[in-house]
Amino acid sequence: MRAGVTIPAPVEQVWQHLISAAGTEALIGEGARIGNKGEPWHAADGSYGVVRSFHPVEQVRVTWHPHEDGPLSMLDVQLRPDGDGTRVEVFHEGRGIAGDPRGDLQHWDDALGRLAGGLQA
Repeated sequence: MRAGVTIPAPVEQVWQHLISAAGTEALIGEGARIGNKGEPWHAADGSYGVVRSFHPVEQVRVTWHPHEDGPLSMLDVQLRPDGDGTRVEVFHEGRGIAGDPRGDLQHWDDALGRLAGGLQA
């Protein structure tokens, strides 16, 4: 599953927002914090994972379990310049969230909307 949004801000600004508390929560859930490679993360809804790769201003990839005994999936977030803005793309590999592809796409579209909205506030 792939979702994306173009945010009218420079890549460096979008990256700083993504790795901030507000940006990470907007994308993967309340209470979630992205640290360095190998560090775990947890969200208030019970989802959790580990940072698998961390490439500043380019990409972060985390494992993601939707709940304590949930199936493993991977979430890959990539940033790249797009005109005067930044293209943010999310690739979710593995078992979905909503149980159907349209619901999964809507979940990530909503999350990207929250991420973008946090920069425009």
